[in-house]
Amino acid sequence: MTPPVLTRLQPGRIAAIDTFRGLTFLVMVWVNEMHGVSGIPAWLKHMPADADAMSFVDAVFPAFLFIVGMSIPFSIQARIARGDSGWALQGHLLYRGLALVVMGVFMVNAEDGFNAAAMPIPIALWSLLFYAAVGLVWGVYRFGRVALDRGLRMAGVVLMLGLALAYRGGPSGHDGLSPQWWGILGLIGWAYLIAAAVYQLARGRPLWLVLAVAACLAQGSGHAAHTSIVLCGVVCALLYFDQPHRASGRVGLGLAWAAVLLAAGLLARHWFPISKIHATPSWCLLSSAACVVVFTGLYLLVDRGGHASWFRLVEPAASNPLVTYLIPYAVLSLMQLGQWKLPDAWRHGALGIAESMLYAVAVLGLVAWLNRHNFRLKI
Repeated sequence: MTPPVLTRLQPGRIAAIDTFRGLTFLVMVWVNEMHGVSGIPAWLKHMPADADAMSFVDAVFPAFLFIVGMSIPFSIQARIARGDSGWALQGHLLYRGLALVVMGVFMVNAEDGFNAAAMPIPIALWSLLFYAAVGLVWGVYRFGRVALDRGLRMAGVVLMLGLALAYRGGPSGHDGLSPQWWGILGLIGWAYLIAAAVYQLARGRPLWLVLAVAACLAQGSGHAAHTSIVLCGVVCALLYFDQPHRASGRVGLGLAWAAVLLAAGLLARHWFPISKIHATPSWCLLSSAACVVVFTGLYLLVDRGGHASWFRLVEPAASNPLVTYLIPYAVLSLMQLGQWKLPDAWRHGALGIAESMLYAVAVLGLVAWLNRHNFRLKI
């Protein structure tokens, strides 16, 4: 089974996409650290589920999904160019998506649903052991010894299975791990799997993908709604980097796509109030429109303007996004285990905002150090 060549994308890494990914992760760490900070403006908080509004913070998760979509055509093209058969390609896509789902399920159960009294170890230690297992299973090792690398990965799998068996949840403590709402990584994993399948079925044709966006929004369910944002990212990538399009017309196509999404989002708002929690069509469309506009600006600055150096701070997150995402959760678990907390003054107002940003920059600095020492996670 030989996979068809779906598109002819611009070869090599795209600096603007990497920059967008890095900025998204920087902002993600910042806004997550601000959770619980008091005395901050409303635009730095999540809007209530029924507010018919969205804040800057409510656009971070859609940016995750949008970036996943922009990467799908490049990822599939690279696997085909590498010589993957059709079955090997589908196996790779399935492995990546399910890896995110597994991580998401573990992480969401560490946040809620556990029975602390029934757990054999503190939940913070359980979480830290899970992150160690993730490093063993998905770490990119360079020891040069196949047996050692495989042994470490197998040790990670065994540790993860042991943690799953040790988990105690529910009021009685007799429940095990459950999907709950899948966690952020789980939601991304399901949306990735569906969008990758749709992209292949549509054979990379933007018109069919736009129709798929509409079909997903018509479903009204969470996974379908999130998939619509991923597909909006796929369309954006094709408009900018599919070779039949001239470089001079890419910005116009991108802005036209943003205008369509904006108009559709404003129209959908008459029937579906804006809500991140409910993943309404208006939220999906308006968030996607914002992502297209932001990417267009980065494309003009970085790819066309040659100003990639302006965004050097976010390069570590762009090249090692999964580590960037997991580090704050590992730090939080470590602090909970040691019963450490920041002074209350650091969790209020402007000082809380500044502390959160400094923390985000420190996380990127740690990721840069790990990159230099060849510690990466790859799925």
